[in-house]
Amino acid sequence: MLNIRWLPRRQHLSLSYTLNTKLNFHSLSQPKVDEFDDFLPWLKRKAGADISSALSIGKSAYGTSLFASKSITAGDCVLKVPYSVQLASDNLVPELKDLLSDEVGDAAKLAAVVLLEQRMGNDSGWAPYIRRLPCPEEMHCTIFWSDDELELIRQSSVYQETINQRSQIEKEFLAIRMALKNFPEMFKSITYKDFMHTYGLVTSRAWGSTKGYSLVLIRYGKFSNATLLLDFGFTHSYNIHDQVQIQGNIPHDDVLREMKWELLKRHHRPISNDVNCFDSSMDSFTIKEVRSGSGKGKGIPQSLRAFARVLCCTSPQELSDLAKEAAEHDGRLARRPLTNSSREIKAHQMLVSKLTRLAEDYDASIMSLGLVSSPITCGRLHIRRQMARDLLNGELRILKSASAWLRNYCDP
Repeated sequence: MLNIRWLPRRQHLSLSYTLNTKLNFHSLSQPKVDEFDDFLPWLKRKAGADISSALSIGKSAYGTSLFASKSITAGDCVLKVPYSVQLASDNLVPELKDLLSDEVGDAAKLAAVVLLEQRMGNDSGWAPYIRRLPCPEEMHCTIFWSDDELELIRQSSVYQETINQRSQIEKEFLAIRMALKNFPEMFKSITYKDFMHTYGLVTSRAWGSTKGYSLVLIRYGKFSNATLLLDFGFTHSYNIHDQVQIQGNIPHDDVLREMKWELLKRHHRPISNDVNCFDSSMDSFTIKEVRSGSGKGKGIPQSLRAFARVLCCTSPQELSDLAKEAAEHDGRLARRPLTNSSREIKAHQMLVSKLTRLAEDYDASIMSLGLVSSPITCGRLHIRRQMARDLLNGELRILKSASAWLRNYCDP
């Protein structure tokens, strides 16, 4: 059960979930009347629960919005959304569900449910909700960007993450399409574009629980612009949660390359992330903003500094010493400064050099954004170009802050 309760801070409506998930709704003074006035009455009938008369739905600068039209006392429950009202993968036709293989995830299954409800039109039990979902042209998650638009953010890890996500969507679509052939009367002429649209609706609006995915109202969370753009299709001009994902590599001409990889693999500790974060691997590192030129460089992962220390080793004995040190302490590799101070400085100078090159590439990409124009797609491209600028500027800020700290660390 989801309960929306009034929290007076910042004059927002907040939806609370048993796992402390909250959603803030903007409370604006003059909402425009929604073209559909059946949503709240439908929700009341569907949920079998009263809805506070202080709530109304209207249009705002943010799209269709939930408004507080009366004063609400702190702690008042104004809306309950039971699981039975949440569109979920449980609503999938059992015969179809049985035909889907394990490679089809909950998001794809729920996308198939949405497709069916869309095809049913007004006959759907969720029609008032389905009608309010945005069309593809209104969505800006990067899976909907053209190849030319994606080129705007090639420097960011979002570029490759988008390609990976598209590949996964296509894989699941092919599996679902095979099963749908047994139900031609339900799913007529379903295209990959149709499926991608509903998949984007699900991944941007679904909440995961022990029952799987269901479409409800939740907040977006404390995510970087990279995650917000990839999953939800918007950015902040200045996002304090921004971060940069970079890849480490060992040159192929390094005679100790295999030994270094083996040592790194042996001491790698996977980091578990939620569904909205990028995957973490042995040679992938996430840098956050370093807010001070001194101190411990919080924001630069210790694993990245350890990677650099391993990378700058020039003999098997040095690698053996690092392995021995790790075994004698907490098992983590190269987390302490190297005993050879000149080698320690060299390791961090390598990081400075890498981050500086990346920053220069980001600068060039940001400069190129001012040259992009198209009279045909000016409106959409203008929006996405601004999102690209927000994303790249934020990640550039992170790179510069990390570089500044590392340079200070290397100074004698």
